[in-house]
Amino acid sequence: MPEPSPATANYSRQKIVLIILSLAIGGFGIGTGEFAIMGLMPNVALDFGITEPQVGHLISAYALGVVVGAPVLAIFGAQLFRKHLLIALMAFYALGNFASAMAGSYETLMVSRFVAGLPHGAYFGVAALVAASLVPLNQRAKAVSFIMMGLALALLFGNPLATLLGQHLEWRYAFGFVAFIAAVTTVLVFVFLPLNRDETRHSSLSELRAFNSPKIWYPLAIGAVGFAGMFCVFSYLAPTLLNITQVEPIWIPVGLFVFGLGGFVGNILGGWLFDRFQFRSVGLILLWAAVVLALFPVATGSLWSILIACFLVALMVAMGPALQTHLMDVAHGAQTLAAASHHAAFNLANAIGPWLGGMAISAGMGWQVTGYVGSATAVTGLLIFLAAQKKLKSEPAHSLAD
Repeated sequence: MPEPSPATANYSRQKIVLIILSLAIGGFGIGTGEFAIMGLMPNVALDFGITEPQVGHLISAYALGVVVGAPVLAIFGAQLFRKHLLIALMAFYALGNFASAMAGSYETLMVSRFVAGLPHGAYFGVAALVAASLVPLNQRAKAVSFIMMGLALALLFGNPLATLLGQHLEWRYAFGFVAFIAAVTTVLVFVFLPLNRDETRHSSLSELRAFNSPKIWYPLAIGAVGFAGMFCVFSYLAPTLLNITQVEPIWIPVGLFVFGLGGFVGNILGGWLFDRFQFRSVGLILLWAAVVLALFPVATGSLWSILIACFLVALMVAMGPALQTHLMDVAHGAQTLAAASHHAAFNLANAIGPWLGGMAISAGMGWQVTGYVGSATAVTGLLIFLAAQKKLKSEPAHSLAD
């Protein structure tokens, strides 16, 4: 990644802070929209007369929307100025969540969640590129982590708040809240992000050609498989607390808050680890995840032990900024597509995790089996990481160029 362009180098510190804050608010809204259904799983199941594993399919539908939308919208948006693309994506996200709030049936909600997921990956990818372009080379990871901080804060505050809204009013209010945040972000980006006509844009075909590289596909595979374990546990945390830990529903937002706190710390930790260990940090995170997820089922018997386990599992969020920054270093000529696909990979993990966990639960293995399933995916991700390391040693990575 080169130094900031002349257009961005003239921005004041205050201007840069306002831009990154605006983008992070969008990340907060998207993170809240993505994770809200997890805390409201019992409420949605009761409203539509379905099982909780069926509600898990709604999570997968959103995640698959991200998987489909991230590359498609990134390819078609590659020729747009980033400001215009961000505004369009956030307005689209507001509409998708409003449709979710108004859904009258399980099938309609399934479609609405898929549609809402479409702009997710492209927004985060483009927002990360904008943030990185505002700062010097040695501050890229920090800038990207601030954008990802919105996602971490969604785990910490947005998801528990959405759960409380759903428990005390109705689950639909949670998605209405998300639609409101998305609408506010649209306005903030319009006001605070200047239009940089000097930014480099690529054609759709050139992005696709540059994207066809093992250096890009390996980290995407690591994110898609290795991160599935966190989503496997997180998606079924509410019914695990109710059925295994046997606590009152009021403890569900507390569990989500603790999980979010772990995600917040993990986001900071990921940047710190990557600055010191580069791509090797991903292997360390996966090894940690495999161990902690394997121990999670043992911790589900009491409230305090499961809360500690939630915090430790959520530290896996460290993989986000680490892989995102690594992709910036290896995705030559495919900035927009690679950055968006990073989030598509993580949401493929969000589809794989609940799906595998749901199958194991439906097979009668118990709610706590999600930890064992998650540990297996982390080990698989670690194997992919080792293959990627071997590839990198044979072809050293260079810095990403605009």
